[in-house]
Amino acid sequence: MSSPWETALVLALLATLVAASITDLRSRVIPNGLTSASAAVALLIATLTDPASLGPRALAGLAAGGLLLLVALAHPEGMGMGDAKLAAVMGLYLRAAVAPALLVAFASGAVVGLAMIARYGPLARKRALPFGPFLALGGVIGLWFGRDLVGWYADAVLRG
Repeated sequence: MSSPWETALVLALLATLVAASITDLRSRVIPNGLTSASAAVALLIATLTDPASLGPRALAGLAAGGLLLLVALAHPEGMGMGDAKLAAVMGLYLRAAVAPALLVAFASGAVVGLAMIARYGPLARKRALPFGPFLALGGVIGLWFGRDLVGWYADAVLRG
């Protein structure tokens, strides 16, 4: 970590991801208080230490939260608004690295879902699978490898 503030951001995000995973696994809810407090911490630290990052953070939060909001509206029985809010918060912390984080979340959720279908057949559709832990896994991957993955993608694909 390059500064105590960056360390604080990392620890705050990790605490949020752990708390969201535990509550989603236990009660299938990601509390509004958790996502609101975490968003406030990210914005406060960014405002005090790197105000120029507020625009990219807000854009990443809107994009990530908006994507999951669309999924939640299209399939409300499959994804809740807490997942969309958690994705938005992840965007505030991870900025562009939220993209690979969401990719990891969706991919890992799909793998587990396919394993459940293989195990339980059609009955798997009736089993609930909280998405918060998959978002948390993606968040951790995004935290440690996200910037490198975004850089690699930009170099390899966008710049040819």
